[in-house]
Formats: sequence, C-alpha cells, structure tokens
Amino acid sequence: MESTTFAASGHDIGGLYLFENITDPAVPAMLAQCAVARFQSGQQIPVLHDGQACVYIILRGALGNTVIDDAPGNHARQTRTEKILPGESIGELSVLDDAVHTHTLTALEETDLLIIESHKLWQLIDEAEGVARNLLRQLSFRLRAANAQLRRREKVGEFYRQLSMVDGLTGLHNRAWFNDRLSVLIDEAHATQRALSLIMIDLDHFKNFNDSHGHLVGDQALRTAAGVLSAALRPSDFAVRYGGEELLVILPDSNQATARMVAQRLCERMREAIVFDDMRAPLPHMTASFGVATLAPHQDANALIAVADAALYRAKEAGRNRIAF
Repeated sequence: MESTTFAASGHDIGGLYLFENITDPAVPAMLAQCAVARFQSGQQIPVLHDGQACVYIILRGALGNTVIDDAPGNHARQTRTEKILPGESIGELSVLDDAVHTHTLTALEETDLLIIESHKLWQLIDEAEGVARNLLRQLSFRLRAANAQLRRREKVGEFYRQLSMVDGLTGLHNRAWFNDRLSVLIDEAHATQRALSLIMIDLDHFKNFNDSHGHLVGDQALRTAAGVLSAALRPSDFAVRYGGEELLVILPDSNQATARMVAQRLCERMREAIVFDDMRAPLPHMTASFGVATLAPHQDANALIAVADAALYRAKEAGRNRIAF
C-alpha cells in the first residue's frame, strides 16, 4: 500500500459528495494531512485505520463492499456486494456509532482512498458548515436504498413461501398449506357460527392405474383430477393435494346439504374427465371416492379430518366411485 497526504496527492474536494457545495477554505486545510492510500486491484482494505474507525472516500478507482447479513432471525448468513465509485464514501456509521460493522472492502482496480479518521470527521462536522447536512443526506439515501432492498427481500421471501405451499405437480395447495390453514378456517367458522365442510377424495385403484399405464400417465391423471376440482369449485373454496392420490376440498360457509351437492358434482365430473389425449388408448375412466364431513360445534381440525376419513372408508367399502357421509 502506497501512502501520501491529501495535500500532496493532487486531488481536491471537487466531486466528493461529503463536501458537495462546500466552499469553506477551512475544509481543504483540515484535510491536508489526512492520508491518501493507494491499493492495488484485489487488495483488501482494513475496516479500521490505525486501530480506529474511519471514513474512506474514493478519489480514484472503485471498491467492492461485501456485507454479511447477520440480522437476528436469519437462519443462513447472506452476503451482498455493492460497488463504491469515485466521490462516494463508506465508514460513516462506524464513526457515528463507534462500532465496527461487518463488511469486507476490496479494491476492484487500482484505487486511491482518502482516509478521514474519526476525530477528524467530528472536527469537520463541528467546524465546517454543510458537512453535517451532506452527511445526513448521504445516510438518508442509503437508508432509502436499504429499505427498498428489504422490501424486495420480503417480496422474494413471500414468493418462495407461497411457492412452498403449492404442490408442484397439480398446482393445488399442498399438505403444508392445509396443515397451516385448516385450523384457522375452523376457528373462523366457530367464531362466526358459519358452516364449514371438508371433502376427502381418493382416486380409485390408482396403483393399478399407474401399473397399467405408467407413472407419466398417472401424473397426468392427477393433474386432470386437480383440474376437475379447480373448475367445479367457488373462488372461496380450497382444493388441496393431501398426498399421493389423495385430494381434499375445503368448503367454507357450506353445510352438509351443500357439501353433498358439491361432492356429487365432483364425482360425476371425475368420471367424465379425459385423461388420455389419444382416446384410442385403453380406458378405464378415472373415478374417485368421496368422504364428506361437516364441522360440528367445538370440533377441531383433527376430529373433522377423522370424520371425513371414516366417510371416505365407507365410500370405498361400498364399491368406490361414490360419496359417503
């Protein structure tokens, strides 16, 4: 690392954002003996200078600032890298709050840095009019940028959270979503004294279907069944892939009579669904069995599922391709 002073470096304060629109001749005088260090490309810049916090201002070249996100609640440490260009500075927060912030500075090319030590920055703030204003402006820009980045992260996080709640094959809600939401919907139904019904669905003899026609056609059958549910339900209803060939339908604000009607409609449409693009291929048509349960007073999610599962078992025992309560 080569080093000189600001007075001997040949640079001036023009173009340095921290001193923008400042004409006070005291500023260059106060900076005169501040060090200007030259770093080669790839060289790491120390966070502290002579053991104390400092501000680096890029006079020439560029820095890469790699920040490690150690925020509470982060299960995996994340890093992000920002490029710092001539006129820009870094390190102000370390001086203001007297704390070392987690980042790694690296010269991206041959770079000249003006080094303003902590005591010198406070002197500039106290004695040079306009420095405090420029410093606040720079920090506000960074705060807005950080908030924008946080909002982007939140949107990305929400996207992946939603993605994790969707079954990749059928596009229906998945078991995780169901486990998370059913209790909430039941609590809402109890609180408002509204009905809620659950239909548990099992595609008949699906193992034989897979063995006869192959797993690719089996996947197509599941997608077709999911399409039947999606097309037949209200926007307020929910369709779920519970696991394997088991599907579920949640019907908020639906009593037993309504649930029976919906289940019968789904049973009929399932029989009519076309799984094979080539209709010369051997059938059978796809059928399903349906177990219907309607929420009882004080009943919880596990009890409602158990009632629907028992009804589904009765539908299978009665010959499948039918509904039961």
